[in-house]
Amino acid sequence: MIELSRKLGLVQRGLAGSPSKWGTGVTEQAAVTRSAVVSSAAAPVLLIGGWTVAAAHQRGGFDPAVQTISALAALDADQRWIMTAALAGVGLCHLTSAIGLRMAAPAGRAVLAAGGVATVLVATFPLPADHGSAPAHAVVAGAAFGALAAWPALSWRQEAPTRALRLPAALAAATGLLGLVGWFAAELSGGDRVGLAERVAAGAQALWPLVVVLSGRRRFSSAAGSGRAGSRTGP
Repeated sequence: MIELSRKLGLVQRGLAGSPSKWGTGVTEQAAVTRSAVVSSAAAPVLLIGGWTVAAAHQRGGFDPAVQTISALAALDADQRWIMTAALAGVGLCHLTSAIGLRMAAPAGRAVLAAGGVATVLVATFPLPADHGSAPAHAVVAGAAFGALAAWPALSWRQEAPTRALRLPAALAAATGLLGLVGWFAAELSGGDRVGLAERVAAGAQALWPLVVVLSGRRRFSSAAGSGRAGSRTGP
């Protein structure tokens, strides 16, 4: 009972943000839930699969290098429900990942969750049939891109159980993602590769939570293997 209480105390202090406790008393399930593993893997599949399938259903043809993802869910798009459902699913995946990615700092998880909610709202506020002005869509799309690019910068812990959540990697990820969003914004201002820029930025944003989850699982798997090896060679 005393040993159990000690371990629970380590987990609670770790989840509260005490950097020195990560990796000494936290289990894999305490650091990242199984639902977060599934959701982080599903997000890029839904996004890339959604825009691929939706584009194939456009009877007038569709140029993914020029036309945006949102155009596939616009009110005049063929089978618009495909991209609409994909966007909503991606947003819910990000929200689930934020809840279950316990080894990330709370501020980063909150911003990731906000990005997920904003992505769901992108599906809720589609482009009009003429692809004209859509202030609500622009606001929620901008919020989604901004949050999903910035959350790594707020997710780091000093002694996180994975390098993906330590300061150098977290800042590098945020810088790279924000740079891709900047490219997309520049293309929106008159470029001829707006669709390509958006897909690269959105795809990278969908992949980063999976990178964090997989790196964390690898760290815990390695630690478990080392522990078993030590027990076999011990007295």
